[in-house]
Amino acid sequence: MRTHIFEPNRAMSRAQLCAWAGGWFGLFVLGWALAPTGILPGPREVLGAFYGLVREQNLLSHLASSLYTSWLALVWTTLLSMAICYGAAVPVLRPFAGLVGKLRFWGFAGVSIAFTLWFHGGRELKVALLTFGMIGFFVTSLADELHAIPKERYDYARSLGMSEWRVLWEVVVLGTFDKLLDILRQNAAMGWMLLTMVETLARTDGGIGVLLANQSKHLDLSSIAALQLTIFGLGLCQDLALGGLKRLLCPWALLKVEDEDHDR
Repeated sequence: MRTHIFEPNRAMSRAQLCAWAGGWFGLFVLGWALAPTGILPGPREVLGAFYGLVREQNLLSHLASSLYTSWLALVWTTLLSMAICYGAAVPVLRPFAGLVGKLRFWGFAGVSIAFTLWFHGGRELKVALLTFGMIGFFVTSLADELHAIPKERYDYARSLGMSEWRVLWEVVVLGTFDKLLDILRQNAAMGWMLLTMVETLARTDGGIGVLLANQSKHLDLSSIAALQLTIFGLGLCQDLALGGLKRLLCPWALLKVEDEDHDR
């Protein structure tokens, strides 16, 4: 049977996708193991460093702190972004949503001082900084999805005799819930990139960012690699869990994907 996996714009089954992903991962590990030593640490050195971090640096406790901070910030970001974007259906609130979206151009330089004065350190400071760093991207992405809703959906809902508030709930909120979960998934991944920076700025309650900063200060490349791989593994597990949540709550979204693959 002729295979199409080397041709552009062809669909790939889940089994093929998993097989090729495993193959590429195996090639990466093999290349890493055979790479010349002296610059980057090898797999044995990284595993030894990971074992030392667990026993001597209390890695698991730092991971638990980082996970709690990340999830708490993600919840706040999602709730605030939903309120801002769905509230933008009211005309007077639309400029405010646009201004919040522009926060994605505003970095932590200088802003962290104001947040420190407001929250006086602690986990609240880290959650506030993480929320500030993610909310501009979340609002922009969600607003774009809401703007892309076809006008026919609004007209159809109105033709059924729905009020404007009911149209907002049925068409805007429920109709784009699968897109909301996709945006949540992307911002959760971005949150891990911001988390280490935030935990370096606010070291209260520890966190994996604090460990990473300490190992970087001492140029312990093996421990740095072990921590980076730990962050990568946690982020990947979180991404898979959020993908499973979407499949559970929005099974109709999978039907759309299957239809697109069938058309190709």
